[in-house]
Amino acid sequence: MPEYQLEIKQIVDYPRCRIYRQFIRALMEDRSIRVSGGSGLFYFVVLSSYANFRTSYRRLDGISYTIYPGEWICCLSEMRSWFRVPFQKQVISVLDELQKQHLITYTLLGRGNIVKFRIKGWRKYNTVLDYNAPCQKDSGFFFLPISVATEVVSTDRCSEMDCLLDLWINTIYNDEQVQGSDIGPVVYMRNGTGNPLISYSELAARWGLSKATVGRMLKRMEKMGYISLVAFPGNRGSVIYLQNYLSTMFQISDVMIDKEEVAMSLNIKITLPEEQPDDAGAEQNSGSKTAFRVSKSAVEIIAQKVGEILTAQGFSCFSCPKVQYKLYPLSDDCKGVLRGTASSQRLFLCVSCKDTELFHFELNLMLISQHTGGSKR
Repeated sequence: MPEYQLEIKQIVDYPRCRIYRQFIRALMEDRSIRVSGGSGLFYFVVLSSYANFRTSYRRLDGISYTIYPGEWICCLSEMRSWFRVPFQKQVISVLDELQKQHLITYTLLGRGNIVKFRIKGWRKYNTVLDYNAPCQKDSGFFFLPISVATEVVSTDRCSEMDCLLDLWINTIYNDEQVQGSDIGPVVYMRNGTGNPLISYSELAARWGLSKATVGRMLKRMEKMGYISLVAFPGNRGSVIYLQNYLSTMFQISDVMIDKEEVAMSLNIKITLPEEQPDDAGAEQNSGSKTAFRVSKSAVEIIAQKVGEILTAQGFSCFSCPKVQYKLYPLSDDCKGVLRGTASSQRLFLCVSCKDTELFHFELNLMLISQHTGGSKR
């Protein structure tokens, strides 16, 4: 039987996001995340998670109701617990606001104690099944359009739950158009640059919050285990990775995020020690006086850093003191390898233990400054 290797990619240009109902139920039960005073994204996602994919029937107060795709019917008391509000009039206020934004339509039945709602545009983004059967509400997934989520976030000041959902909806994994997405699921706000770096001021403007509030909220989310925040000095901004995203979306193991690996993936400068006059030229291309050079001490530090990154990714061998590193310049005639220049060099890293070669890697070093000896990958 032939064997195949499966590679999972999440395309940034995809117009909708897959959201699992189990994830939404977990958020609804997490009382540590505030939902009050929000833009309505959380409320709309909750209603969408209960909408039908096919026609079914529900009996309330002795009356049987027909519920079509994109609809659901429930008691106001149920919805009050979903939205975490103390009074039913607050539920009505939320529904009125969502209806005003043309996201839903709703009708009060049974003397105002039962509400039946419909998600507008449901058939456009979610498959509608023709047969009649009960619909599961705690399993499976539904699709949410990215454009709708962005519009809802822009309507008003966002709550913590709105912000978390906005990060989740705008997360990309393993897409070559987005830098750093191969390392882990990274938040990318689709600004056309392909760079996930974002500042607190940009998020503050997006969510209608202050810069200080955004900073406190992101650190709080990181402490609760929802995100991994990789902040860089100066005005470079921060990169946000989501925890438990891969296990929820793709049912695969989540990955550990290493700041140095993120820095190299995003071409962010990593400073190396100054070269000593007698140490320079440990590695160089032949045939040019201006060839790219890397000092011996710098090569040792780079090899050590690669080992730390791979150890964080689960390669336990790199933490062993017996492991050995060897760096070789790649030949110009290697297939698919770019030629070394005065500002860049590709190296071949061989990792061995007791004369047995374990792993092989290719490193791409690019010179930033002739004075600092900095390098990046």
